[in-house]
Amino acid sequence: MPVVPGLRSPYAKVGRLVYFGRMLDKIRLQAGQNLPADYQANLGKGFDARCCTFLRVSHAELTARVLAGGLDDAQLLGWGHERGGARTDEDCEVWNGFMMKRGWRDAGAEVLTKRIRESALEAAPIQTMFDYLDFDEGRDPVASQAWAQP
Repeated sequence: MPVVPGLRSPYAKVGRLVYFGRMLDKIRLQAGQNLPADYQANLGKGFDARCCTFLRVSHAELTARVLAGGLDDAQLLGWGHERGGARTDEDCEVWNGFMMKRGWRDAGAEVLTKRIRESALEAAPIQTMFDYLDFDEGRDPVASQAWAQP
């Protein structure tokens, strides 16, 4: 995959959640016709769908709210909590742990191995889908210890 300006790492947090900001970036990039074709088929699916399910909002509702403007990322997360119900610190810790480790010794491992091979990234120290996304987009999450960032 290409480097996509304006698409942040899945490890980057908005409030207490990883991945949410990346999903917002994808929505905005799509609206501006700047989301590469390789990403469009999964818009609202995969990790996007998991994140929306966690927040108990539909991707269509979130997209409409993002595109309506007027809210920054933290406020959009607050909107999600208002709409779907607030999450506890423990809920967020479980979410972050699951998402950051997806592909490591779980049902996603086979897909991760396939993607690494397809992208010729076998030499990279990839252990999770988040690692894969970062390396595939030209970031090195291992060197920056992306998972440890606040």
